[in-house]
Parts: sequence; structure tokens; C-alpha cells
Amino acid sequence: MNFEALLKKKREAELLRGQMERNALRSFEQDFLIEYTHNSTAIEGNTLTLLQTKVVLEDGISVGGKTLREIYEVVNHGKAFAYVQKCISEGRPLTENIVKDVHALLMENILDGGIYRSVEVRISGAKHKPPAPSEMYYQVKEFYRALAAEHGMNPIELAARTHAEFVKIHPFVDGNSRTSRMLMNYQLMAAGFLPVSIAKEERLEYFETLEAYAVDGDLTPFAEMVASLEERRLDEYLTLEQQQGEIGHTL
Repeated sequence: MNFEALLKKKREAELLRGQMERNALRSFEQDFLIEYTHNSTAIEGNTLTLLQTKVVLEDGISVGGKTLREIYEVVNHGKAFAYVQKCISEGRPLTENIVKDVHALLMENILDGGIYRSVEVRISGAKHKPPAPSEMYYQVKEFYRALAAEHGMNPIELAARTHAEFVKIHPFVDGNSRTSRMLMNYQLMAAGFLPVSIAKEERLEYFETLEAYAVDGDLTPFAEMVASLEERRLDEYLTLEQQQGEIGHTL
């Protein structure tokens, strides 16, 4: 991971942000929300298309032939991301209460969210087996303790570790992966980076890198993936800023 290169692009984006036309920035952020919501729910089996996701989020229109759960998953994801953005704007560090709130929003009208599991769970197709409830309670408390004390990692590694460790513990009956991706983006945005979306087409690499951490304790593959996603997002942002600058120059 070339973290210095990412920092350079992040600084360039911050310098140019104030020069970007407001409507263009709003459109860029809305496009990301739709893509992120579509990918994050599709990875878990949601069958709404990108266009259907856009209609549900922007127009509040239900989609025929889809289950209520699928509709709620999309609507709830938008609400949870808005909550994360609000917390970031208020300068709030990631805490247990925020994590539980994020999960509760993601699970609204689906199941009682924000409540740790009291049963054993399995991750389909994975070698790693999440801890039994008694061990899970200890591990999740250690997760928050380590989170509050973490000072040695760069923000990309911290975001990757937050996601990988949380989904490894799997503290909820359902919704752990969507919650983990929200927590990853929380850490990225708290450090001034852009949120990222893991495309459903990249799910195999995504699962394999998380498995490397869960089974072997190797964070590097997933951290490299997060760094690559972040660089891609920064490049898109800088390209948009450049295009806006060229339009402004010709007017």
C-alpha cells in the first residue's frame, strides 16, 4: 500500500473541494449512495437492480415483484448512511452506541436491531466459525477497547481492521456484513477520506481477503483492497473536479 500517494490525492481533493460546483458535488455524492446501497445489499442477496435502487431511494417508490424485506434493506441502508454522515459531521468517534444504532437502522422493520446475539451463527461457505455467544461478548468488548486505544495504524488499515474484526466476531444474528461496511466507511470519513463501495462483482476477492484475516490473522490483502478502492474513489473525485474546472474556464 502506498499510503503517501493516497494522502497526496486526499490533500488535492481537499484543496479543490471548495471550487467544485455545488450541484455537481451533490450529484457525485448521490450517485455514490445509490451505488453503495445497491452493492452492499446485493452482496447479501438483494435482487433490486441499480435502477430500482435509485427509484426506491430517490423517489420513495416501491418496486413490484420484490419482497418487503428487499425494499426495507435498501431504504434502511440509506438511513444508516445518513446517520453515519451526521455523526461524522459532529466529530463523534466510533463507539458501541453508534454501532448499535447503525445496526438498528439497517434492520428496521426486519428484526430487532442493535441487540447482540444469544445463539451460535455460521458464515455460509467460510472456514472461519464465529465465536459462541459467551466468547463473542468478550471479543466484542475487546473490539471496542482496542478501537478506542488504536493509535498505530494509518486510517486505511484502521478502516480495514475495523471491518474485518467486526465481521469476524459476527455479534448480531443478521446484518453483520452491512454493518461492517458502514463501520469501515465511518473510519475512512472520520479521517477525511472518501467512503468506498465494494462492487458485487468483486465479492469473491472481498470474501477471500476477509477469510485471510479471520483464519490467518493477515490483514494485508483486505487493507490493500480498501486502499485500491479509496484510490479509485479519489481519482473519480479529482477527475470530476478537473472537468468542472474546465467547464468553468470555458464559460
